[in-house]
Amino acid sequence: MRLLVIGGSVFLGRDFVTQALRRGDRVTTFNRGRSGTDVPGAEVIRGDREDEDDLRRLVEGRRWDAVIDTCGYVPRVVGRSARALSGHADAYLFVSSVHAHADWPERRVDEDSALLPCPPDAGPDAEVPYNALKAGCERAVESEFDGRVLILNPGLIVGPREQVPRLTWWLTRVAAGGPVLAPGDPGRAMQLIDARDIAAFGLARLTDGATGRFLLSGVPGNTTFGALLDECVRVTGSDAVPTWVEDDFLLAQEVTEWTELPMWTADGPASAGVWLPSSEKALRAGLRCRPVTETVRDTWSWILEEKITRDRAVEGGQGIAPEKERRILAAWAATGADPDEHPRTR
Repeated sequence: MRLLVIGGSVFLGRDFVTQALRRGDRVTTFNRGRSGTDVPGAEVIRGDREDEDDLRRLVEGRRWDAVIDTCGYVPRVVGRSARALSGHADAYLFVSSVHAHADWPERRVDEDSALLPCPPDAGPDAEVPYNALKAGCERAVESEFDGRVLILNPGLIVGPREQVPRLTWWLTRVAAGGPVLAPGDPGRAMQLIDARDIAAFGLARLTDGATGRFLLSGVPGNTTFGALLDECVRVTGSDAVPTWVEDDFLLAQEVTEWTELPMWTADGPASAGVWLPSSEKALRAGLRCRPVTETVRDTWSWILEEKITRDRAVEGGQGIAPEKERRILAAWAATGADPDEHPRTR
């Protein structure tokens, strides 16, 4: 296949390029050259998708079997790209997010669940939350691209070259050793998916000529928070000891959900469906998900190779400050909590 990847130098986009080249596809990437290095073997075209002259230069005299768009965040910008590429590609794969669904994270969602309201021409200054902007981007592709449209709605994406350092932060924190502030219920089931598995699925569906929408959240219950941190301890060889602290206590200590302790949300009605998106359609269509243990191992290997530090992960907007973590652990110990006792049994 002849493929155009918008982006293609970091994380998921890079995985699409790498796997496509490995399959023998001819790949062109279109990006500004600012975020990451180019994958050897791909044709590289420099340009900005927000610049109409760059888009005209991109498509002039070229045609692809499919476009893969992994970095669309503003509906008006995505719509401009889709419009420019109409007639120059047969299919458009847009990577959206489970965030685009109106009922998530409160309830379980699937491909038929409603999307958040957002017009397809919303601009960068629109007073619309990020989640809704993704829904607007989907509508922009569907309204502006004249050809097959395939939309992927991933859940929480992890793996080597992680862009938002969630698993990266946990691995670097655990590697530092000592008592580790661990959030909530260690038995809470999660649903994670490796970026490499999303790329493999997307490429296979383009080859099949698939259209429509697929939720990609991984295999339900493919790990728990406790098992995830235990695996981080194992692969790093650390002496870290997770100390599990109740949700309510963390909230009282003003710990920000999802960011200060990445991947954590307090258990309750507002997050009842956070780890329950349905991947059933994708699994029936051939989605194959590697074990989370493999993802943790490979991500740690990448961290070592790239010499990524805990500070660098925090700079990516994730992770609790060490002094705040120590203060909370001391306050939790002062409650008389048994460190070996499950928080929910107290």
